[in-house]
Amino acid sequence: MHTTALVLFSGGQDSTTCLAQALSKYQRVETIAFDYRQRHSVELQARLKVLSEIRAQFPQWASRLDEDHLLDLAVLGQVSETSLTRDTAFKMEASGLPSTFVPGRNLLFLTLAAALAYRRDLQVIVTGVCETDFSGYPDCRDDTMKAMQLALSLGMDRHFLIDTPLMWIDKAATWQMAHDLGERSGVDRGGDALVNLIIEHTHTCYLGDRVHRHAWGWGCGSCPACELRARGYARWLETRGGIAPA
Repeated sequence: MHTTALVLFSGGQDSTTCLAQALSKYQRVETIAFDYRQRHSVELQARLKVLSEIRAQFPQWASRLDEDHLLDLAVLGQVSETSLTRDTAFKMEASGLPSTFVPGRNLLFLTLAAALAYRRDLQVIVTGVCETDFSGYPDCRDDTMKAMQLALSLGMDRHFLIDTPLMWIDKAATWQMAHDLGERSGVDRGGDALVNLIIEHTHTCYLGDRVHRHAWGWGCGSCPACELRARGYARWLETRGGIAPA
């Protein structure tokens, strides 16, 4: 039985939902993030606010939320020529992949996360990758995750489980998952509380915009990440009859 987990936690909508799911499942949960000189480095500050708000608003989860880790991964920015690590336009490349694809990013993240999990005696690595609503990144596919799970377990001689709670759901369903997890947290109106926490404190925008506030949260509103988050929120509201969280 798995009782401990390490969540790849960027401070965005997806990783916050994954963190909530991990806190509802595992007895001890730690978090890890990476500074790879991303353009939207504001997420590194936003994630600390999200952790603080989770501890404050969800006391049953707070007792399970353990250490947070931030690793300096500047080398990834040095070898990447992408729209996430350089001031270049968002576009589709001749390869068929978006310019936001950072080659090797998730593979490196998982390898370092597994090394930390090994040292910290954590059994499960949780990541918010997804095949349903995603940008075409090959390192977000289920096959990639299964291959990484096998390689890391063999290479470190310890069985790791890579948990991907969002793999087969879209952004609308991710909003609903967050609401459902909040409802089961033991907090009064916890569903609305967790959704509002995600709206107000998480960061998704690739441009790092914390100036423009929308119904779904902060961001430029036009980059691929903002558009995906906005569409998902709109579809989720439709399923609720247009009723926003209180």
